[in-house]
Amino acid sequence: MASVGSDLEHVLVGEREHWLDGPPHELFKRMRQECPVHFTDHLTEFPEEAGYWSVTLADDVHAVSRDFRTYSSELGGVTAVSAVFPLELTRAMFIGMDPPKHDRLKALFQAGFTPKRIAAHEDAIREIVRGVLDRLDGREECDLVNEVAQPVVSRVIGSFMGIPEEDDAMWARLMNTALGAGDVDLNPEGIESAIEKTVPEIFAACGKLVAERRERPTDDLTSVLVHAEVEGEKLEEHEIVMGFFLLVAAGNDSTKATFCSGMRALMEDDEQRELLLADPALVPDAVEESLRMFPAFAHFRRTATCDTELHGQQIKAGEKVVMWYVSSNRDESRYEDPDRFDLRRKAEHQAFGAGGRHFCLGTALARLELKVMFEETLARYPRISLTGTPAYVESPFINQLKTLNVRLGQRADR
Repeated sequence: MASVGSDLEHVLVGEREHWLDGPPHELFKRMRQECPVHFTDHLTEFPEEAGYWSVTLADDVHAVSRDFRTYSSELGGVTAVSAVFPLELTRAMFIGMDPPKHDRLKALFQAGFTPKRIAAHEDAIREIVRGVLDRLDGREECDLVNEVAQPVVSRVIGSFMGIPEEDDAMWARLMNTALGAGDVDLNPEGIESAIEKTVPEIFAACGKLVAERRERPTDDLTSVLVHAEVEGEKLEEHEIVMGFFLLVAAGNDSTKATFCSGMRALMEDDEQRELLLADPALVPDAVEESLRMFPAFAHFRRTATCDTELHGQQIKAGEKVVMWYVSSNRDESRYEDPDRFDLRRKAEHQAFGAGGRHFCLGTALARLELKVMFEETLARYPRISLTGTPAYVESPFINQLKTLNVRLGQRADR
């Protein structure tokens, strides 16, 4: 428990002021040391929302992740704030379900995301990355988020889902608006607009794809959703749309977020960058260290199904329990000098969750995308450097930069 009189007692972890420049790492460090399971009693911007428990240590996050009977994904939603997507829609995604339904629906896609299956896509992903980088020829500067990472990840997940390339930008806008609904740049019209305009637009655009796949089935993942049967029944329309949303949103945000923050770390640390340029075999290590330090999602949430205790704190049935991966991945009890980007660390992390049923379906795809993006970008622009100040999305949920302006430097001969 925070000591009596400690200002931690009254800290509201998810408040916008703490997230203007990315995750509040100093705050989380104090919480890990003084109050590792901490209660935020209200949310200023969402007065109708209940407060929540913050879980900050790796071992505790691991415990919550693996115990779906005590900590439910289905009972109350998967994020600290539930304003954008009504509970019915969240429960239509397998990320918002508990076993056994979660297991049955997730299993529909698991076969397509095995490391062996994903590895077969490497050449196609490399071609996408090279094609996007080709557009920079003759340029001195670019925004790595919006001119490299975004078009790459949009086309990769689009190819899996059967989205036409000309619709990539539309789906990127919809995903960024929905997931970054609180950021004035990604969603200038505010949260209410995301609910009233963006969600219906997602349903309408997805509805067209669904109708096409019903009439003409293909081998893409949208067809899998449309023709899937769970317990002998086809998915309902809102379940298909939200399943589609989950896959496209995860594909859109995760790799983009971690790649850009990882590149920033390399550009800010000449020693680590030179190490990687001298030995490209370290790229997979750069991927893992980027995932550890910069998990794409700052948190996911569970709801207590019964009265329980975690790290000495009494948690009541129905209360929100938020797992902060941006904290657990920098837990001093697990990592030495956790705020240092270190290619030689070779440490496990919780960027894809912390075990249990909801461990990320797309781990193999994310790792492959990141590997190819680091390899191709650094091979072409080994002297790439920061210019200007990177800007974070203002969000306690998606942990990503919204701009990362760079000077490309001389293109290396291939």
